[in-house]
Amino acid sequence: MPKIKFTIITLFREALEPYLNTSMMWKAKEKGIVEFDFVNLRDFGLGPHKSVDDTPYGGGDGMLLRCEPVFAAIESVKMENSKVILPTPVGQTWNQELARELAGVEASSVAQHYIILCPHYEGYDERILSLVDYKISLGHYVLTGGELPALIIIDSITRLLPGVLGGETSAEIESFSDGDNLEYPQYTKPADFRGMKVPDVLLSGNHGEIAKWRKEHETRSAD
Repeated sequence: MPKIKFTIITLFREALEPYLNTSMMWKAKEKGIVEFDFVNLRDFGLGPHKSVDDTPYGGGDGMLLRCEPVFAAIESVKMENSKVILPTPVGQTWNQELARELAGVEASSVAQHYIILCPHYEGYDERILSLVDYKISLGHYVLTGGELPALIIIDSITRLLPGVLGGETSAEIESFSDGDNLEYPQYTKPADFRGMKVPDVLLSGNHGEIAKWRKEHETRSAD
């Protein structure tokens, strides 16, 4: 069985598949580390047109996702160990600490199944939140749908799982691996490019001095 299964409830599966079938996401899937499953919200729509939205009570612009199709879609795949994630501007800001928690890097009893609901239209009926375990915001802005946030959440969790990245410590020494630190500057060949030279200490072979230099050149993220 895969270590983590992601079930994505969406109206636009075609927007998600190209990315999830590429690079590290494809590698993680092929190695059985993760599984990606899709649920078409329209399959649970109401009436002859399979409607999933309606106008808000009290008036106002836009359309809201209705309770019935969303509840039915989630309940069709929810298991005992499932956790439901909703990308929403009013949620907790997504960060590396949360990604590590959901990846199970620091938590010993993480759920193995994440259901991600991708909202659309103007928003969603507030009662849908009764099913949600994690309300996640990517920042103080609004997108047209939840597919991009879903991909970001999936990527940032998956890349932390053992066997996904190349090096054993790749995910441990990168930016935000220890609070809000940013990774030290890095260089590769050539040592001198258009007069911009690699710091001498990195060419010295002195691992103690290199470690010291890297520690000194870690920076803190902006607020």
